[in-house]
Parts: sequence; structure tokens; C-alpha cells
Amino acid sequence: MWILWAVTALWAASFSLIGEFLAGQVDGYIAVFIRMVLALALFLPLWRPARLAFRQQWQLACIGALQIGVMYLFLYHAFLYLTVPEVLLFTIFTPLYVTLIDDLFFERRHLPSHWWLAAAVAVVGAAVIRFDALSDAFLTGFLLIQAANICFAAGQVFYKRLELGDARNQLHAFALFFVGATITSGIAMMLFADFTKTPTTNLQWGILLWLGLGASGFGYLAWNLGAKRVNVAQLATMNNMLIPAGLIINYVFWGQAVDWLRLALGGAILLVAVWLASKRRN
Repeated sequence: MWILWAVTALWAASFSLIGEFLAGQVDGYIAVFIRMVLALALFLPLWRPARLAFRQQWQLACIGALQIGVMYLFLYHAFLYLTVPEVLLFTIFTPLYVTLIDDLFFERRHLPSHWWLAAAVAVVGAAVIRFDALSDAFLTGFLLIQAANICFAAGQVFYKRLELGDARNQLHAFALFFVGATITSGIAMMLFADFTKTPTTNLQWGILLWLGLGASGFGYLAWNLGAKRVNVAQLATMNNMLIPAGLIINYVFWGQAVDWLRLALGGAILLVAVWLASKRRN
């Protein structure tokens, strides 16, 4: 679990940088493609194709394409229909999708009821923190966000269940994850990016360098390694821990207002969800 907690803190800080220095200045599709190329460059020197069968290699590339590439395609389209608070609100259903996908595709018998309860409690806790009034026309955006949530959830579950050997073996194969992500994000960039909004300053390039090598490269490797060490309910509930972590980071570094009562209540509910998820299967 400690790996997932550490990556949550890493991603929370990274989202803060995006919001402060890149959002509205650098096109999202361009930023994602640059991040994927940098992450791929990080792992290519470590790639040892002989460590995996060909079928596992293309499966890993497809997981990267789904978990990052296709997910971002839906996510950035959703911004055409939703406000930022609405996007954050509608991401809270990811724990349910993680649990459902694992149950549908991999469990020979149904998941224990308290794991389902943990995922539902995680949704409630995140909703307490993030719920705001909705715009009049949000249905299309809501559906796009759910598609993004499903892609991200499915990628995590499929990676968790894919036989890749020990952590060292995964390290030597992880370049394939970003091969898939780079191809799909590149296609999305060519189709939808605004090329008048490319990074121009040293600060923007520095942040993208960190996001590519740190948040994306190290972050996705660590998260997926951590996913293999926890049960599916723990993985599901941890998906929503990014919400309170991101709010705290924004307050500490940027002084953004926080509703501390809602944060405390929602955070407590999320911790209950993690506790439920950590209980052994009956």
C-alpha cells in the first residue's frame, strides 16, 4: 500500500503544477504526447524484449494505450462540455469501475461484499469533498468522463492480472507500456491539438520534463507495481485518494481556498473505505 500512497502524493503535486503553469497555456494533447515520449525515452534503454513472450509484449503495449492514451482522449474532450470542478467530481466513480472490471473479467467467484462496499464508500467520500452545482448541459461531458474512468480502471486491472514476473522483469519490459501510450497520444495530438499552444518557456519545458520522467515515467511504473501487491478493493479505493491529496497540496503551495470541514469529513470516509478494502476476503 505504501507505494500507492507515495504515488498519490507525487501525482497530487504534479497536478498542481499543471494547473498553475500549463493549463490554458500549453495544449493538453501536446503536453500529454511530450510526457509520453519522455517517459518512453526513460525506459527504452532498460528494455529487454527477450524477457517477455510476444503476446505479453503486445498486451502490455495495449494496456498503456488504453490506460493513458485513450483515457486522455476522452478526458480532454470532456473539458469542452464541463467545468473543472465537474470533471473532478465525475472522476470519483473510478473505484466502482476497478471493482466491476476485475469481477467481470477475472474473478471465478464474486468479490466479497465488503470490497464492493469499500468502493462505494470511496465514491461517497470523494463526493463529499468535491460535489458542486452542475451546469445545465453536462450529460455529454459526464459520459466522456465515465469512458475515461473506465479506460483508466481497465488499464490498472489488466496490468494487475497480466503475468509479467517480478519487479525487475517489469522494469525491463515497461517501455512497451509507453510505446502504446505514445502511439495513441500522438494520434490524438495530430487530430485534436491546438498547435498555437506549444510550450515556449524554459519553465514550461522544465515542468514537462518533470511530468514526463517523474510523474508519468516513475509514477505509472510505481503505481502499476503497487497494484500487483494489493487486493482489487485497495486498488479501487486508492484511486480517489488523489482528490484530498491534491486539495492539500494546492493549499500548502498555492494558498487556494479549501473547505476544511468537507475535506475532513470526506477524507475520513475515504480512510474508512481503505480500511474496509484491507479486510481479508471472507
